[in-house]
Amino acid sequence: MSSAAPQTNVMLFLFQDNRIHTSKYNILTFLPINLFEQFQRVANAYFLFLLILQLIPEISSLTWFTTIVPLVLVVTMTAVKDATDDYFRHKSDNQVNNRQSEVLIDSKETNLKVRHALSVTSELGADINRLAEFDGIVVCEAPNNKLDKFTGVLSWKESKHSLSNEKIILRGCVLRNTSWCFGMVIFAGPDTKLMQNSGKTNFKRTSIDRLMNTLVLWIFGFLICLGIILAIGNTIWENEVGDQFRTFLFGNEGEKNSVFSGFLTFWSYIIILNTVVPISLYVSVEVIRLGHSYFINWDRKMYYFGKATPAEARTTTLNEELGQIEYIFSDKTGTLTQNIMTFKKCSINGKIYGEVHDDQGQEIGMTKKKEAVGFSVDPQADRTFQFLDHHLMESIKLGDPKVHEFLRVLALCHTVMSEENSAGQLIYQVQSPDEGALVTAAKNLGFIFKSRTPETITIEELGTLATYQLLAFLDFNNFRKRMSVIVRNPEGQIKLYSKGADTILFERLHPSNEDLLTLTSDHLSEFAGEGLRTLAIACRDLGDTYFREWHKRLEDANAATDEKDELIAGLYEEIERDLMLLGATAIEDKLQEGVTETITSLNLANIKIWVLTGDKQETAINIGYACNMLTDDMNEVFIIAGNTATEVREELRKAKENLFGQNRSFSNGHVVFEKKQPLELDSVVEETVTGDYALIINGHSLAHALESDVKNDLLELACMCKTVICCRVTPLQKAQVVELVKKHRNAVTLAIGDGANDVSMIKSAHIGVGISGQEGLQAVLASDYSFAQFRYLQRLLLVHGRWSYFRMCKFLCYFFYKNFAFTLVHFWFGFFCGFSAQTVYDQWFIALFNIVYTSLPVLAMGIFDQDVSDQNSMDYPQLYKPGQQNLLFNKCKFFICVAHGIYTSLALFFIPYGAFYNAAGEDGQYIADYQSFAVTMATSLVIVVSVQIALDTSYWTVINHVFIWGSIATYFSILFAMHSNGIFGIFPNQFPFVGIAWHSLNQKCIWLVVLLTTVASVMPIVTFRFLRVDLFPTLSDQIRQWQKAQKKARPLYSRKPQTRRSSSRRSGYAFAHQEGYGELITSGKNMRAKNLPPTSGLEKTPSNSTSWIENLCKKATDTVSSFSQDKTVKL
Repeated sequence: MSSAAPQTNVMLFLFQDNRIHTSKYNILTFLPINLFEQFQRVANAYFLFLLILQLIPEISSLTWFTTIVPLVLVVTMTAVKDATDDYFRHKSDNQVNNRQSEVLIDSKETNLKVRHALSVTSELGADINRLAEFDGIVVCEAPNNKLDKFTGVLSWKESKHSLSNEKIILRGCVLRNTSWCFGMVIFAGPDTKLMQNSGKTNFKRTSIDRLMNTLVLWIFGFLICLGIILAIGNTIWENEVGDQFRTFLFGNEGEKNSVFSGFLTFWSYIIILNTVVPISLYVSVEVIRLGHSYFINWDRKMYYFGKATPAEARTTTLNEELGQIEYIFSDKTGTLTQNIMTFKKCSINGKIYGEVHDDQGQEIGMTKKKEAVGFSVDPQADRTFQFLDHHLMESIKLGDPKVHEFLRVLALCHTVMSEENSAGQLIYQVQSPDEGALVTAAKNLGFIFKSRTPETITIEELGTLATYQLLAFLDFNNFRKRMSVIVRNPEGQIKLYSKGADTILFERLHPSNEDLLTLTSDHLSEFAGEGLRTLAIACRDLGDTYFREWHKRLEDANAATDEKDELIAGLYEEIERDLMLLGATAIEDKLQEGVTETITSLNLANIKIWVLTGDKQETAINIGYACNMLTDDMNEVFIIAGNTATEVREELRKAKENLFGQNRSFSNGHVVFEKKQPLELDSVVEETVTGDYALIINGHSLAHALESDVKNDLLELACMCKTVICCRVTPLQKAQVVELVKKHRNAVTLAIGDGANDVSMIKSAHIGVGISGQEGLQAVLASDYSFAQFRYLQRLLLVHGRWSYFRMCKFLCYFFYKNFAFTLVHFWFGFFCGFSAQTVYDQWFIALFNIVYTSLPVLAMGIFDQDVSDQNSMDYPQLYKPGQQNLLFNKCKFFICVAHGIYTSLALFFIPYGAFYNAAGEDGQYIADYQSFAVTMATSLVIVVSVQIALDTSYWTVINHVFIWGSIATYFSILFAMHSNGIFGIFPNQFPFVGIAWHSLNQKCIWLVVLLTTVASVMPIVTFRFLRVDLFPTLSDQIRQWQKAQKKARPLYSRKPQTRRSSSRRSGYAFAHQEGYGELITSGKNMRAKNLPPTSGLEKTPSNSTSWIENLCKKATDTVSSFSQDKTVKL
């Protein structure tokens, strides 16, 4: 336990000051810590080891600068990046740490800042002197990261007052509905729960990262093998030739141990061939990823003007993984839907209001025009509120007591705060959009919530003001799934008004409600079938004597220190029984704009979408139909609703037998029902399942299905269904489902949500996406990418994700090819130089090749290249499939690149070697000297790799041209400068190739050799690619050809209009409140609201034609069939 204002026990706990530190370095520690971190990387440590080896004269044939120059550049670039990131962390820390606050007592344990106070201390008011004299002691729990619990006691004036989580405002919260408040700081700086929860997030790595690490280890092994081969060659050469050679030169003084010579040669070649290990690979990858992240941030097509919210890449390390997504796990409310609720229908005393019928008694669809109800009883009525059924207003005017009581519950049972704007209009501030919809509906129907105090609620009933005494507030929480108020009406009667989930309230009804319960349940099912969120409404009359006795026990429970929550919950349960059912409400939560289009496109991209929601089953099912995830054409929709593990297992077994049974003729014996399938499912099993299936499972069934002996069946069935919907799931279950697929399917997963209950799911998936919607920024802060609308997910994956994967794969293929072509020339040269570890190239060329001559062109390709336009990437979702199947870069592709590099190295070495063999120059002089040979090979290499990257580039920009051709120009400029007499005169030991460039490159035969080497290196690749595109074109190849033809013929067509949501809607209700608002209201601390919140500015969904989906599906099918018949398109 710790004290916030200790007197005698000050040494029991070491208090923190109020500074927070999220930065990693300071001026003194940056260099040592950053270098220590960088040299923990295998590649950097390896090159540091090589640098040490190069300082040993006996084994080094390269000077130290050939290694230290690229190593220093790489380390420096990384250090600059790390320093920049840490600078912004320092800047953020300084902004927080320099916020102004007035310290009333000069003690760091009792700093007073603006925050919410206990009711017992509220009498201090704003009197600074009295506040400064406050001498209370808080004894509380030690600092921890639990956001939902706080235990402490305030000792003041010989009294003790319990502190709970509701009495504490956490650092980082924003106060609303209050003009001012003072408070005592309990935890400061790193002890705050905000900082306690800002621990290290799980480090996410892409599949390409993991593959690169494996390949680098393979390259290390390959390098060692080359060194061993050359060392053996040196040992043999020393025995066979070297002894006679040394005897000729040095006589008997030149004796040397051939085995030891081979040992030294091994390390010499490890140094020379070190460039096969790409030291600059990781830095180049980070630069490319940074560029891709900026493209996402700058994309105006992902900018939501309604809230001025751009898309944001909150990480720079996962971009190419966006092009490999196979499973999307999505929340529903606020993610697929707008989380903006509209009151549509209600059932009162067994009668539905809100349905509009024609003269023949047939219900009129929502799309047909009908005159809206005029709310003449309320001059402040919201004119945007639309309710088309006049019968409800007639019942109100006729004084139907059940209708009045129903609306009275809506006006009294809530946590809404009211205020008036400058025009005298009532403004409601709500913590739940559901409550806002219900209170607004009551207001427009004549029962206006006007104001509240801690003890009263004032409403206007059909023009008459009525003040109700608030006796108790039974707040909502996730276990109760209901909320109630106990009030005394103007007539003196005590009433309990309650609203909540129908499954909860129906269990607490008086037996006399049986007939009304049956009828209302039918109405609720009807509402759910129309895509509406439902809520049950009930009330109870209470006697004065019983209530006083009950309220006394409630006060005792609130004062208890042990099992306080359990005692209060029991009292709530006791009084919320024998309720009288009044009816039910139906609220519409509209789909976000473009949701149906996005889901359809993602399905065509072979991405499976699972909806994980806390809503009831009817809600989830019918939103599925609205989103076109569920269709009437599906072969079957499996619903798992068992209450025990045995029932769930049996339902899953029957579903599997049903699914496989319908496809038995296609299975070819691959499926054996009795045989237990492994979690890692064979893809051939999925491919043999024809037709579309969906799986719907609720939360309590999912809890059993996630058990170790059942999850095998769940995963197998779910992965063979086109759509999976999990309803009534907890945040933990969301994360468990993601982990299940992530672990056992070896597939790349993405989770997307907008609320705090989605954070665990977002952190569990490979990629987490947060939507900045109506539920705050918790999901955004925990995410890797964020934007404002679900529809932007389509562009994030199909454009940015696919491009990032495409670019990264091309970059890696070229990078490995280039390094092998450059390095292996030394290997071939070893057989002609007595395995003496002599280098082929000038040492400065070795140092500058990767960091100057070839770095920028490959970066330009990795950042800017694209195979097809963004519009075609969106129009043809099938282009996304190669990333899912990991086709563009894998181990096979790596070996192809290595083989390409080996072939190029052979051409680079043996063509000049053969051409120079016993050859003379134009002036009759001998040209087969070592330095001329080195210059010719280096020139050929630079030109070959530049031509190769030009062939690899699919999308040319000015930057590509400047970098590719500029790199060649830079090479010749540096070459002539380093071979000049001037620099030789200054540094004779470092630049021995004096005049060789002018001498060699002035001869036509040298340029013919360079040309022949280039043609021999490039032509096989050109021929192979031409034949592949002509005979076996991919979908990307065909669309690119069509794209070129379209550019020549006419401008690209404009984008097809967005689709509106489907008319097939089904849904239910999920309570959206948070616990704690009831006590806040009764405390009266939130009654001083003065500033109006800004309007949301949300865009309205256009009502366009729904034919887009059919056109898209038809276009996709026609495209594939027209490009190639009989499925010859190779993805």
